[in-house]
Amino acid sequence: MKPWLFRQDPEGIHERVMHLLAWLGQRGPSLELIRQLFSLRDPRLEVSAFGLRFPNPIGLAAGFDKNAVAVRTWAALGFGHVEIGSVTALPQPGNPRPRLFRLPQDQALINRMGFNNEGAQAVAARLARLQETFGRPPVPLGINLGKSRVTPLEEAPQDYLQSLSRLWPYGDYFAINVSSPNTPGLRALQDKDRLEELLAALAGFVQGQKPLLLKIAPDLTWEQIDEILALVEQYRLSGLIATNTTTARSGLQTPIDEVGGLSGKPLRARSLEVLKYLHAQLQGRLPIVSVGGIFSAEDVWERLSNGATLVQVYTGLVYEGPFLLKKLCRGLLERMEREGIASLAQLKATP
Repeated sequence: MKPWLFRQDPEGIHERVMHLLAWLGQRGPSLELIRQLFSLRDPRLEVSAFGLRFPNPIGLAAGFDKNAVAVRTWAALGFGHVEIGSVTALPQPGNPRPRLFRLPQDQALINRMGFNNEGAQAVAARLARLQETFGRPPVPLGINLGKSRVTPLEEAPQDYLQSLSRLWPYGDYFAINVSSPNTPGLRALQDKDRLEELLAALAGFVQGQKPLLLKIAPDLTWEQIDEILALVEQYRLSGLIATNTTTARSGLQTPIDEVGGLSGKPLRARSLEVLKYLHAQLQGRLPIVSVGGIFSAEDVWERLSNGATLVQVYTGLVYEGPFLLKKLCRGLLERMEREGIASLAQLKATP
């Protein structure tokens, strides 16, 4: 089906797929069939991080399921955790279409979605219905929080707090997104003074009761990353997610001139470089979730052996399809057997 799908409008196909996944998530027999076809469970793949247990280290990155419509289906497809959002305090339509572009020669995407979502209140209501009907999701659920477009930067802490308080009962962990390139001015929240104000407000609300993570951009300098790390440790955040999409365009083969965040294989080298730097600086003090250009079991192994505790995929799922998770888990188990490792807990990266 992939050639036919790739002839369609990218966002239109994404919406249709999400409708299908949401429909399947409400039907037990269909969901069980999906689980048998697409997922692979093995205790050797289990991972513990920031007080949570994950059936495997591979999660769905934020941006795919912005409104939490298919949480149960993602678990059936084999994901070890699901991160929904980004969710903003206010509902917003996002940027004008077209805003999502495929780069098939590069196995990449460019998006400038602009945090299109139904808002924290609507997403909280959906998660409440899901929990009342089916119980809590079978894998850890992360909720990625963004700033409402109309909110001035100086009011950002209150905006994030509004979303966090509404969604608090439903997330197993929360991720602060200050690194999307598609909301004007958002990346300015990574500057030391603004970030300190934001982290102080959110950490004060959380008070260590649930994990709070920060998602950073790949386009930061090492000096900027050092400033962020100092604040992350000062306010005792639970971990880092690295990285978001990039505004860089070097080395692309697909002829395209569109603004927005680039994801997929062209991000792989920079994402790995940032991971290695973070791991060297942190010396294992905080878990790192590595995102960017992960398509194969070899990619997952490379991230885990270079300091990542968990990984997330997005663009790889678009290009590799729904059997991706089974392929990644099987490949990890084969590599573990070759290396003589009985569980991922034994895999320790060297700073």
